[in-house]
Amino acid sequence: MPKKFSQRAEDLRRALAQEAARLMAEHGIEDFLQAKRKAADRLGVNDVAVLPKNIEIEAALREHQRLFGRDSHDHTLKEQRRIALDTMRMLSEFQPRLVGSVLTGTATAYSDINLHLFADASESVAIKLLEIGVPHEFYERRVKMDAERSINYPALRFETNGRSVDATVFPIDGIRQSPYSPVDGRPMKRADAREVSELVGAN
Repeated sequence: MPKKFSQRAEDLRRALAQEAARLMAEHGIEDFLQAKRKAADRLGVNDVAVLPKNIEIEAALREHQRLFGRDSHDHTLKEQRRIALDTMRMLSEFQPRLVGSVLTGTATAYSDINLHLFADASESVAIKLLEIGVPHEFYERRVKMDAERSINYPALRFETNGRSVDATVFPIDGIRQSPYSPVDGRPMKRADAREVSELVGAN
């Protein structure tokens, strides 16, 4: 009996991951927790024990993108990476790093371009954007730095070439320690302009 329940729970977990991935791909949901809660609601699941991990949802998202609209996904991802690279060159004095789904390749058509910038003061980034005529808004982003510590950092949101860019500003020495990824809980992958250029060229 326990074995049967275990298999049923595993099937349900997989179905939840697939539904959460579908919601992210087709409805622009970027937050994993929101996607899994909405998936659970749609499938009538109340047991939090069977909710999939973020890394399982990401794997399901990759599979969804492979099966449905692969060409359109590849085209959109290439465009997002090109815009990311242009933006990084525009903000080169802040040692920009691309992070998140546009880097890992799981971005949907709705995904923001996420950058990490490094400066003594976030105001210097704002001044640069004003100088080049890019309207922006300030807010605070809570970033998990390790298993026990989260810190609020200034962030800026702006539009460029029809895409939303979300840039978190770290102190200059913040380039040494990457925050934890919300997907797998490991240090987040970061790519500099050279690495993004290689990705664009490989597409």
